[in-house]
Amino acid sequence: MGVADTDVDSLRIVYAGTPDFAVPALQALIESGHAPVAVYTQPDRPAGRGRKLRPGPVKQVAEAAGLPVVQPESLKSPEAQAALAAWRPDILIVAAYGLILPRAVLAIPLLGGLNIHASLLPRWRGAAPIHRAILAGDSETGVCLMQMAPGLDTGPVHACRGVTITPETTTGSLHDVLAREGAELLVEQLPAIAAGESAPLPQDDAQATYARKLEKQEAWMDWSQPAVALDRQVRAFNPWPVAQTGWQGQVVRVFNATPLAEPADAAPGTIRNTGVDGVDVATGDGILRLQTVQLPGRRPVAAADWARNADLVGQTLTGAV
Repeated sequence: MGVADTDVDSLRIVYAGTPDFAVPALQALIESGHAPVAVYTQPDRPAGRGRKLRPGPVKQVAEAAGLPVVQPESLKSPEAQAALAAWRPDILIVAAYGLILPRAVLAIPLLGGLNIHASLLPRWRGAAPIHRAILAGDSETGVCLMQMAPGLDTGPVHACRGVTITPETTTGSLHDVLAREGAELLVEQLPAIAAGESAPLPQDDAQATYARKLEKQEAWMDWSQPAVALDRQVRAFNPWPVAQTGWQGQVVRVFNATPLAEPADAAPGTIRNTGVDGVDVATGDGILRLQTVQLPGRRPVAAADWARNADLVGQTLTGAV
């Protein structure tokens, strides 16, 4: 049901988001004439070598646009919920906010909460949908506008847009595409949602998969895995936490690689060949050609440059060091 006697142009929006993913949607709202009455974002966090407090990307955009910014540590207290209600929101639009929204918060806006989620729900509910889609070898993912419910990404879905995952797709590139697509989808669908003309469809819980949060230890490469799986790992963990392997007791980070349909003919982890195209490593099935790597204390370089400065052929890359 839409807001009585209110069209989308007079909709009172509270926007909640924190990182880069949430920036395009906020910018799209501002540019389309739907600037939020308030922007909620996580408190400033220490960052950099000096560990100085640094505002998040959403806060920077909001302040540049002259929008009120609110940064509660939590929305669980009655005081925080009363402060949110004081903005008299018609709708709460959420994108990667990072704080739990209790049922009482979702009940405050007349139209409830609307979440921009970076997957084709019900696949990849949870914290790391982009990484998990690439790791799983999905050929398609997307972004959905979901009516928020108390469960984890379980609410009914207003609309989705699909995006192809190519053999070159990384989490970084896919993140940026989905953020833009989500922003466009939001502005496109908001009038119908405000007018009560959008009927969100319930998700099929039987088809749901869970995108659990990434752990840093998942970045270690297991050379007994097939080359295609290791390639997905490299792409899924670029730009963070970056796939890594052990070499002579050091950690080598792998930013780019390509699987080759060639027989390994060596124990997994063995460096088979080096050349201008990269460093070829035997895997459990096939060869993985490393193309961009980073040694400790250095900048990322072409793997061919690494090979020129070391006699790598026949050496072994390992798991955790």
